[in-house]
Amino acid sequence: MITSDTIDGQLTLTINRPDKANALTEAMLAELADIIAETDARVLVLTGAGKVFSAGADLDDVRGGTLATSPEWERLSSAVVNFTGLSVAAMNGSCAGGALGMVLACDLRIAVPTAKFFYPVIKMGVLPQPSDPARLRDLVGPSAAKRILLTGARITVDEALALGLLDQVSATDLTSDVEILTAPARAADPAQVTAIKALIG
Repeated sequence: MITSDTIDGQLTLTINRPDKANALTEAMLAELADIIAETDARVLVLTGAGKVFSAGADLDDVRGGTLATSPEWERLSSAVVNFTGLSVAAMNGSCAGGALGMVLACDLRIAVPTAKFFYPVIKMGVLPQPSDPARLRDLVGPSAAKRILLTGARITVDEALALGLLDQVSATDLTSDVEILTAPARAADPAQVTAIKALIG
């Protein structure tokens, strides 16, 4: 359910479960984390198949009692943060719930114009993953972070761009726009990319 493709130093991981709106199971989280932790690619791109990036947690797994509190969510976002190259969330559609964690952990975020973003923990009676609120606050500020997490607000692409949750809206073709966005990092010395990221913090 995770498709892996490496071309010209760029590893693209696709959540490939469009019939389930790319909902994530615990096994899928573990697979993503393992691949990212072991890759030596210069660029990492996370995307989805079909018209939705990810609906978040698979509700069947949540009802099973393990997924909502699984450490695999945090392990995945940590693997993305610790990736030494450029990481990009290429959102082919909407992103919900825990799936937003890996998006927040990326260096850059690009989305199609129809995408929406929401993290409805307040409506589900659960807490967000431990590192997600701080990363969200760093991107959008404390007030917007509280609105997103405490009201379950649905954020449009235009608002996400204005808030800083998104870096770019794909104007034409998402794959082509990602290739243009990542070209400088793919061509650069990997050590330079790592050093620049370390200087930013």
